[in-house]
Amino acid sequence: MRIDIVTIFPEFFDVLDISLLGKARQTGLIDLGVHNLRDYTHDRHRTVDDTPYGGGAGMVMKPEPWGEALDGILRPGDDTPDERTTDHADAHTPLVIFPSPAGEVFTQAMARRLATEQHLIFGCGRYEGIDQRVFDDTAARARVRLVSLGDYVLNGGEVAVMAMIEAIGRLIPGVVGNPESLVQESHEDGLLEYPSYTKPAEWRGHEVPPVLLSGNHGVIAAWRHEQQLERTRRVRPDLLPSEGASEDSAP
Repeated sequence: MRIDIVTIFPEFFDVLDISLLGKARQTGLIDLGVHNLRDYTHDRHRTVDDTPYGGGAGMVMKPEPWGEALDGILRPGDDTPDERTTDHADAHTPLVIFPSPAGEVFTQAMARRLATEQHLIFGCGRYEGIDQRVFDDTAARARVRLVSLGDYVLNGGEVAVMAMIEAIGRLIPGVVGNPESLVQESHEDGLLEYPSYTKPAEWRGHEVPPVLLSGNHGVIAAWRHEQQLERTRRVRPDLLPSEGASEDSAP
């Protein structure tokens, strides 16, 4: 997968050189390019923002540097107009993602879909956001999605992009050593993950549940599923279908 990031803080993404994603870059599973938005300015102050039309607090990121930066990344031949007409466009078409509190919420299901893309481009906004014309212009030549991590506001898009790349990158085949570990995680089956234990069997008066020491894999699987249900009911009941919905869907 090719990943490009446009930001005014390129050093923020140095962390992608370590851990599993760092190894994925070394082995060629992920090809990463980080682009400094200020390199596409033409004044001595390398200005990337200006006051908003219509008034209001804060500053808005200017369209000119964004346009030039994306021009250089969206090379001719990367996509065709016909491929961009639906949300189900071919994964060969670059997908440009702008973190935004006004976007659709990022989920594990979305991460799984995005892990099948061949080229992702992330645009990290700052201040009061990016001039709307950047989204409109980019959408004329690539797929564009505004994506939010949740119902809160960050200082900029860098933290959100890091979280998304971490979630997406580990789902790329070959990045995680044991692919079975990905199946047993929170949100993969709609439930939160069950609690995990390792040696020793007793620590500071806390004992490992006896069922995990039984060797009976069927009983262990049933216990883990019940733990998932209990934890989800307690912490994230919104993830469970309502009883009314279950009754309505019954034949």
